[in-house]
Amino acid sequence: MEETEVQIPPERLDQIAHRFAELEARMASGTLEGEAFVRASRDYAELEPVAKIAAEVKSAREEMTGLSEMLADPEMKAMAEDELAEIKASLPELERRLAIALLPRDSADAKPAMLEIRAGTGGDEAALFAADLYRMYERYAAEQGWKVEPVSINASDIGGFKEVIANVTGTGVFAKLKFESGVHRVQRVPVTESGGRIHTSAATVAVLPEPDEVDVQIEDKDLKIDVYRASGAGGQHVNTTDSAVRITHLPTNTVVTCQDGRSQHKNKEKAMQVLRTRLYDAQREATHGAEAEARKAMVGSGDRSERIRTYNFPQGRVTDHRIGLTLHKLEEVLAGPGLAELIDALIAEDEGKRLAALAE
Repeated sequence: MEETEVQIPPERLDQIAHRFAELEARMASGTLEGEAFVRASRDYAELEPVAKIAAEVKSAREEMTGLSEMLADPEMKAMAEDELAEIKASLPELERRLAIALLPRDSADAKPAMLEIRAGTGGDEAALFAADLYRMYERYAAEQGWKVEPVSINASDIGGFKEVIANVTGTGVFAKLKFESGVHRVQRVPVTESGGRIHTSAATVAVLPEPDEVDVQIEDKDLKIDVYRASGAGGQHVNTTDSAVRITHLPTNTVVTCQDGRSQHKNKEKAMQVLRTRLYDAQREATHGAEAEARKAMVGSGDRSERIRTYNFPQGRVTDHRIGLTLHKLEEVLAGPGLAELIDALIAEDEGKRLAALAE
């Protein structure tokens, strides 16, 4: 999409500089303690990169004004013209970076995320593809310095995943992974196919921001907790103890199960983590439903049933249907580094659409 030119008013630049100077003074005063210090530190970390770009924009504008005045001096005109041309070429990009930094942020962007991958149409091949996607996100997370911890795994008989849920923690996890929600489609010859025919299978990815405990209040009276004996692959302890846990949130009829661990306590803890995340996501969905204009600016519909990406093995390509981007580097995408290129493009598209909406 075409880049939108947005110019931040001079008074807004002054406000940013003033706010940042205030924060610097408070941080240096030594009078902040406890929660006040934590809050000020968070505000400072968020504002520092914005203040830096704002200062660069202000400096470039002032320099451009000074050079424009020098054009009247015959002796300085040639030098001023050269320097003015350089600033005019670089200023729009600076202005754009500042406008993007000032875009309203999703309050969940800094949160960790719950990654849920479920095999869709395609039977065993869909389960194998779900496992491929999980490994892709594991590798991408490792490159970002994030930690991926499986919460619940429902494995298939041939090594795939019917369903896998994992907790992803680190800096800016939800901000980068949120555009991964949707239906991912694969076209390839399955390992189970002897005739060499290409099959199409699918898996659904959902990325949900993980709430802090204060974000979602769950009362004990609203929960129905059942324990039962785990079933399926898992070693000698399976079917010998009531370690599996099913939690039903009665007001919303949300049901979560966990039977991975040997410990009933640990399974309950993991199930509560998933339940809290799903209830928080439902709250966010209700909020977004009321913000129609904000939703229009999103990349794609945000609907998890939307087909968002196709991985074509015979042609070695990955296509993201929301932004029409095709990369002929399938192996790189599945290995992690190529996925970064897709995610960066999606973020840039989202920022561009939201800038365009501001300029209208």
